[in-house]
Amino acid sequence: MPGPMPDPGPQRVIAASNFVYTVGSGLYLTAGVLYFTEAVHLPASQVGLGLGIAGVVSLAVGIAVGHLADRHGARGVYAITLVVQALATAGFVLADSFWPFVTAVGTAIGAKAAGLAARSPLIRHYGGGRPQEFRACLRAVTNVGISFGALLAGWAVQVGTLPAYQLMVIANAVAFAASAAILIYLPPVKPVPAVGGPRWIALRDRPYLLLTALDGIMAVQFKVLTVAIPLWLVAATTAPRWLISCTMLMNTIIVIALQIRASRSINSPAAGGTAYRRAGVAFLVSCSLISLSAGIPAWAAATLLLAAMVIHTIGELWHSAAGFEVSFALAPQHATGQYLGVFGLGAGLAEALGPALLISLCITWGRPGWYVVGALFTLTGLAAPFAVRWAQRHRRAQQTHPEVAWKVAAA
Repeated sequence: MPGPMPDPGPQRVIAASNFVYTVGSGLYLTAGVLYFTEAVHLPASQVGLGLGIAGVVSLAVGIAVGHLADRHGARGVYAITLVVQALATAGFVLADSFWPFVTAVGTAIGAKAAGLAARSPLIRHYGGGRPQEFRACLRAVTNVGISFGALLAGWAVQVGTLPAYQLMVIANAVAFAASAAILIYLPPVKPVPAVGGPRWIALRDRPYLLLTALDGIMAVQFKVLTVAIPLWLVAATTAPRWLISCTMLMNTIIVIALQIRASRSINSPAAGGTAYRRAGVAFLVSCSLISLSAGIPAWAAATLLLAAMVIHTIGELWHSAAGFEVSFALAPQHATGQYLGVFGLGAGLAEALGPALLISLCITWGRPGWYVVGALFTLTGLAAPFAVRWAQRHRRAQQTHPEVAWKVAAA
């Protein structure tokens, strides 16, 4: 475990379940697309289209399932999402054409989005006085698990046969099922009774929706390291290709080592707004360095890219910690799952639209596109403190006059 171990009891159970789950996620993230293109022989265009369809369909699932977790108990709902994801992932071995592929991957991605929302009430209930810090701990655990899964997936990619890929898929499904089984040791959380006002209060909370949109724009940064930098390094620089793996490895190590520490200092919504602003500036600096890596000697390009990666990762730590803080602190206790399901829409849209945006600006357009992307991150970070203050005023109104607060936010 990076940093201090979670407290014995529920926190450690949730962390153990998360670790097992992310080992399976690492298997799929590393070689999932290769399985469908190299082993199942689906055209890459169909795989991309199917993943896009699945991503769009999954956007609304988190809100609905988060609401179910609030009203009917988060542990059971979360465990069901893990079981559904395990069954859908196992169904990959039967997906030998486009529509079975879309059905299986759509169900799996939808269950993943639902699980993230359903888990949120558990994090809030068992996170102690600082559930945001516990969420940061889980992100560090996530990076450790994904690293292990990626190492295991490397064997399947190296062997390259259909049985090897299918074994990887089954191992992924088993990991998800085992993650659900571990939750047996987690005490159930009592459902939170509803309060007055409309059922889908999160969708009427305009300040929170604005924060969701801003976080979603900034979440495009997660695709810079996985999509934009690899393509840029190969197409526009003379840096060695092995640097792609090096940047990913260094990013993972920094997140594992520093995410918890970064989150400790961001202990209020106002601090979260400031962290967003700092992250935006960090991303502008890193994007500028990446743009300068074209057309220079290999050693200089590699130096600039590594420096950009470190600065980008610092921005990533601030961005993640800010998201943990504002998403929990500004969500009412009785609707944590629903609110966090809404907040996940931003990241979902970034997942679906981010690669195309970065490719069109940074790769197709070239060097100027990097400055545009950096400016977009900076402007988003500058807007975040104002959105946080608006959301804080609304949150205080909710606490003082809960029967009318939702009307004010929707007006």
